[in-house]
Amino acid sequence: MKWIAVLAIFAAVGSAQTPEHPRKKLLVIGEEKGYRHEAVSHAMATIERLGHDTGLWDTFIRTDTEALTKKKLEYNAKNLNDFDAVVFYTGGNLEMDDSQKADFLSFVHDDGKGFVGIHSAGITFTNWPEYVDMVGGTYDEHPWMTFNAPIIVEDPKFPGMSQFPPAFTIRDEIYQFKNFSRDTCHVLMRLDASKLDLANPRVHRADHDFAVTWTKMYGKGRVYYTSLGHVEENWDRPDFQKMVTEAIKWALGL
Repeated sequence: MKWIAVLAIFAAVGSAQTPEHPRKKLLVIGEEKGYRHEAVSHAMATIERLGHDTGLWDTFIRTDTEALTKKKLEYNAKNLNDFDAVVFYTGGNLEMDDSQKADFLSFVHDDGKGFVGIHSAGITFTNWPEYVDMVGGTYDEHPWMTFNAPIIVEDPKFPGMSQFPPAFTIRDEIYQFKNFSRDTCHVLMRLDASKLDLANPRVHRADHDFAVTWTKMYGKGRVYYTSLGHVEENWDRPDFQKMVTEAIKWALGL
């Protein structure tokens, strides 16, 4: 009886304890209407595992855009009201009507929720100005395709950057962006232009400013974008996983 009483006390104490941060809810969208990226499935699975292993977020994976609305859905389906941040590893013009688009922008801008764009999120809705404004830029060719990209870390103090050396090389596909401005974006990584073939006819930026990873505020919400993630093997790199984990944590306000 004595041991039963002791166990009951421990059980009561344990049930009264709450985590410092309740687990967040993360919606990951992997729909592509353009080029199909082979890394998408592994990327989404990796993000789910990182949330599970850190205990910081629960991941809900979708390959459609049904949940990108604030309207009540049938069959107890979740909508934007159920999430704290959205991750896009997407491409092309997704199947979203005007109401969904307005709800999605409001989710970030007005509700102060988070958005993380991975790689081809930068070639998603290239003709939707409000989306481009939220992300911070849009695709304008990838002059060097998949190559050994020379990266410079501009802000090593930002979460998820310190594990990288100040300059390093990673095999990946890096986009060139238009409608991008440092006035609205905080650049974390850029390409080292001194090591690029700038004579490539698809190089369009006269300033040779090729941002790779950045953050920005969109109204009340936090936006994080990285051009990295095209190569599936990079999702198995500890340094890359650390970057993604910290990106999601930052977008979630953690």
